[in-house]
Amino acid sequence: MIIDHLRNFFFREFIDKNVISLLKKDMEPFNVLLSYYRCAMMQVETKFNILNEQFSLRYDRNPIENIKTRLKSVESIAKKIQARNLPLSIDAVAENINDIAGVRVICSFIDDIYLLADCLLKQDDVQLVASKDYIKNPKPGGYRSLHLIVNVPIFLEQGRREMKVEVQLRTIAMDFWASVDHKIRYKKNIPEKDLAEISRELLECADICADMDTRMEVLRGKVFTD
Repeated sequence: MIIDHLRNFFFREFIDKNVISLLKKDMEPFNVLLSYYRCAMMQVETKFNILNEQFSLRYDRNPIENIKTRLKSVESIAKKIQARNLPLSIDAVAENINDIAGVRVICSFIDDIYLLADCLLKQDDVQLVASKDYIKNPKPGGYRSLHLIVNVPIFLEQGRREMKVEVQLRTIAMDFWASVDHKIRYKKNIPEKDLAEISRELLECADICADMDTRMEVLRGKVFTD
């Protein structure tokens, strides 16, 4: 069984390097595609900055604490191509991988998450592709966030092009927990006997963060009237 596991591991590693080398062999069209995703990411980030400015003027408060953006690396895209058994083509990547461009919006309160999501989706050039509400339905490990996949237009020399962007909206507490959870879970060489205890502790911490968000929401209601 151990030999089979090692064989599968090395086979996966070989495939990964093959896919990555093939992608890097002819990077020009791939770089063009990534530049389109970068433009779409900037477009969504700008939309949220405008909403934040509007709320600042109207209600004298900013619902957004921070905005983070990220573009998937060639290595990450290669792994997804391999995992989904996709053909190695620009069209297949664009059609099947939804999270190449990502925008993460960190909010002060849970209500702000749904308010901003609603404002974004009401814009006539934004089309909702898919949504997953991990706030109302947290993942078993404790992860909470609202995920949206949206289509937004970018305007190029050749004309308009629709691009997919993944939007994650979460509170400061949710973002803190997700960041620490990622660092702990993906640390190598954790003894097998400790994994269950670590998972239990992380879930308990996620529940504490969720309780804090709820209490902060109550305090917000006593201070703000909007």
